[in-house]
Amino acid sequence: MYAIIRAGGKQAKVEEGGVLDVERIKSDGDVTFTPLLIVQDDGTVIADHDVLEKLTVTAEVVGDTTGPKIDIFKYKSKTGYRRRAGHRQKYTRLEIKKIELPKKAAKASKKTADEPAETEASEPADTKEG
Repeated sequence: MYAIIRAGGKQAKVEEGGVLDVERIKSDGDVTFTPLLIVQDDGTVIADHDVLEKLTVTAEVVGDTTGPKIDIFKYKSKTGYRRRAGHRQKYTRLEIKKIELPKKAAKASKKTADEPAETEASEPADTKEG
């Protein structure tokens, strides 16, 4: 099962136990996101906005990291114009702890797992009429 979340103006695909780098978040402990889309293991897609509003994706802040160094060099020939700068983006590393499912979908998935055992037991025994 995975979910699509919005973090730092970007969208990211997350799974439980996965690690994700997002734009710097000023938070310690747990962070919650509202999912934009959830795809379950059986291929069922949850995209209804009203249902997704009630669900959460919980992540724990692991620490802060930095991205690669980007060199910026501006140059115009014959004028003596040169500018040099650099940038290194700051990120927060998150570990996804839990993707909450809607209660109806959770119950439905349990029923589908138990159905084969129930159907075998509910078959009537052969009776002789005679």
